[in-house]
Amino acid sequence: MYRQLCGAVTWLAKWTALLGGTVLIGVVVMTCVSIIGRALTGFGLKPIPGDFELVEMGVGFAVFSALPWCHLNRAHARVDLFETALGKPANRVINVIADLLMLIAAGLIAYRLWFGMIDKKNYSETTFILQLPVWYAYAAAMLGAVVFVIVAAFSLLRTAREVAGESTQ
Repeated sequence: MYRQLCGAVTWLAKWTALLGGTVLIGVVVMTCVSIIGRALTGFGLKPIPGDFELVEMGVGFAVFSALPWCHLNRAHARVDLFETALGKPANRVINVIADLLMLIAAGLIAYRLWFGMIDKKNYSETTFILQLPVWYAYAAAMLGAVVFVIVAAFSLLRTAREVAGESTQ
């Protein structure tokens, strides 16, 4: 059962990160095209209207999409002041506490993002140039935030199993 859960969570985190990376590449290409359009206005080209709005939305989505993969692989920045001084059992307990705190943070982020999205939708807030509903960006970010909560919960389970001495493979 644990192996299937591990595989499913890994697949979900990986594909969320790949989707976010694809969007980020699209944002980079769009930015380059827009800059070229600005530089070549004398030749009849023009920048992409609302390019900065699309950059804001795309990069926000990409960041939230990368969080689950980063956390699953324990790739967050860490300060290992006590790692060498303490033994493996103590470090495992510290990892459980860190994963619990990360789960709380991920849940709080998703919770507040949800209410922000509802607020933007209720007030029909739109972007200035393209007039896109702002809640679309929040909804896209929610995808990554929800996957982040799932991965954080799995990571807590994984480290708790390590403390209990169970195999996490």
